[in-house]
Amino acid sequence: MNVIDLIDKEQRKESVPDFRSGDTVKVYSKVVEGGKERIQMFEGVVTVRKGGGAAEAVTVRRVAHGVGVEKSFLLHSPRVERIEVSKRGIVRRSRLYYLSTKIGKAARIKEKKATR
Repeated sequence: MNVIDLIDKEQRKESVPDFRSGDTVKVYSKVVEGGKERIQMFEGVVTVRKGGGAAEAVTVRRVAHGVGVEKSFLLHSPRVERIEVSKRGIVRRSRLYYLSTKIGKAARIKEKKATR
């Protein structure tokens, strides 16, 4: 292993769950307002998961008050407190850019049923 791989490996978090695009996730991130720090939750559908290693990023999309909002998060950033997977989605592609043009029921993603 070279030096860059060792640094990349020690920067990663082990607490990142297994999820992919189409899944609905809750991302708890730390927000600094003034001198105080609090945790803010952002729930939505994962549209893109890109990059690798410590630089891996995920884009989450939700509709708030009729307006589509997309936020990108670095998975291994110290600003991201934790990630919870709410629903597993059934999609056939890795990047769901087409969701930004869909409105209402057309933007829904089928849910994968849990098997025991």
